[in-house]
Amino acid sequence: MRFLILLLASAAMFSIAGCESTYYNAMEKVGVHKRDILVDRVSEAKDAQEDAQEQFKDALTEFRSVVSFNGGNLESHYNRLNSEFEDSEAAAKEVTDRINKVESVAEALFDEWQDELKLYSNDRLRADSANKLQATKRQYTTLIKSMRRAEKSIDPVLNALRDNVLYLKHNLNASAISALKGELAGIDRDVQQLIGAMEKAINESDAFIKQLK
Repeated sequence: MRFLILLLASAAMFSIAGCESTYYNAMEKVGVHKRDILVDRVSEAKDAQEDAQEQFKDALTEFRSVVSFNGGNLESHYNRLNSEFEDSEAAAKEVTDRINKVESVAEALFDEWQDELKLYSNDRLRADSANKLQATKRQYTTLIKSMRRAEKSIDPVLNALRDNVLYLKHNLNASAISALKGELAGIDRDVQQLIGAMEKAINESDAFIKQLK
């Protein structure tokens, strides 16, 4: 059974890789090269991170509203907080998906670039292209590490929100609010760290796009 699962997983990975390769080839035929696709995908990842920043700010605002509850319909507060949590999960998934797409095309671009160095007959041009490849790789490495750090900073916030949403779901009373108040400082800190990490990744994205263009 384990062998079958591994076989199916490998087949799925090859299928995805094959689809990506077909896509790149088709785009190249209409004049859109991997470098262009990489620029677009970095920009899309940047947009996803900006959207996630705003979403987690909204979730934090709603959590503050819950812990300052002072009468009224507590269930409606729970419903709004749960909605913000679900939107935050969706935003986190979008960030991960966009970063994965950046990695996919970057790897394809760098492999192609490296292979094509062998086609040069002019040593000077080959050396210059090789230097540019290494410089681009270095800046890309800085970018993707920054993106992954920002992505990783999402987990503590999502986990804390999930815990508090679940707790509130099963304890819709004033004592639950008291318990949640003790969580606010930690969630606030984690959201601020997330926003800072994403801001750094966004700035790295701008610098990388500027270099490629």
